[in-house]
Amino acid sequence: MFIPECCYVNECADGGKQKIDEEIQKIRKAKVSARIFTFRELVVATDNFNPDCLIGEGGFGRVYQGYIESIDQVVAVKQLDRNGLQGSREFFSEVLMLSLVQHPNLVNLIGYCADGDQRILVYEYMPNGSLDHLLDLPPGQQPLDWNTRMKIAVGAAKGLEYLHDFADPPIIFRDFKVSNILLDANFNPKLSDFGLAKLGPTEGKEHVSTRVMGTYGYCAPEYAMTGKLTVKSDVYSFGVVFLEIISGRRAIDLERPTEEQNLVAWAEPLFKDRQKFELMVDPLLKGNYPIKGLCQALAVAAMCLQEEAESRPLIADVVTAIEFLARPKDSENNYEGSQRSGCLHDKSAREESE
Repeated sequence: MFIPECCYVNECADGGKQKIDEEIQKIRKAKVSARIFTFRELVVATDNFNPDCLIGEGGFGRVYQGYIESIDQVVAVKQLDRNGLQGSREFFSEVLMLSLVQHPNLVNLIGYCADGDQRILVYEYMPNGSLDHLLDLPPGQQPLDWNTRMKIAVGAAKGLEYLHDFADPPIIFRDFKVSNILLDANFNPKLSDFGLAKLGPTEGKEHVSTRVMGTYGYCAPEYAMTGKLTVKSDVYSFGVVFLEIISGRRAIDLERPTEEQNLVAWAEPLFKDRQKFELMVDPLLKGNYPIKGLCQALAVAAMCLQEEAESRPLIADVVTAIEFLARPKDSENNYEGSQRSGCLHDKSAREESE
């Protein structure tokens, strides 16, 4: 899948309205497949952006559930902040990127609205919401089981694999995190929010240099320190998300003791001792997970979280390593009492790197 040059979204802070007009022209030249909606259509679809329809809110705007009668479809309507240039950048990047990539594990952009100063994106509606909410359920609600967690991890990795290996040039997601993984009615994951995505290096280059953007706790150390972005930066972020899926902990949780607030820093010493792997599992699973699968999953997470980018696997290798973890397991995996068994994996990934 080739992405034309017009998809490079300008990140310069200057230019105001002229820059916006230029980006609109880029969308037209790219001949994107997304449908154009009028602002009036989306007002009707969301009952005038009724607060009761609000299903999400973030730094760039708000997301509403709506229904568009002309296409007979329930949708998610993302209204970007009209006051910030960053919102416009995200809008143009998302329209261009999502109109030119299609994969079962990428959210489907149905259309957009650019009436006046309105910047609105219309997506397929994902009834199970975002992964972050399902990993942080109120007491008493049924947590995600082990197989569903692995299914989500594999699907999310496949979404990244498509961006890294099948887009030309590759696309670096740059903001891979649990809140950007949406789940359909069957808990199939789809990556969303491509506003920070960047086209990857071309012509033999190893990285692209860009402003450091993303979310604290998920950024790869080399990107955070130098601004040098590669596909391995996304692999690090996947490692953080995979660890969240396994542990049920947040990447950054200021409500925990100081030494446990940063998930990766907390996990690093535990990766080195297989007898402590049980401490890294979400206690809400209550021992209902395959011990061998746990060890293999943690080994993959540890490899993705290597400090040196060259030591991390490619996302395609990650998919290969974890794909079978999502398959139904037979009785030999011994779910019951797994926390007392101790991990028997050959080596933790951290030990291999030492």
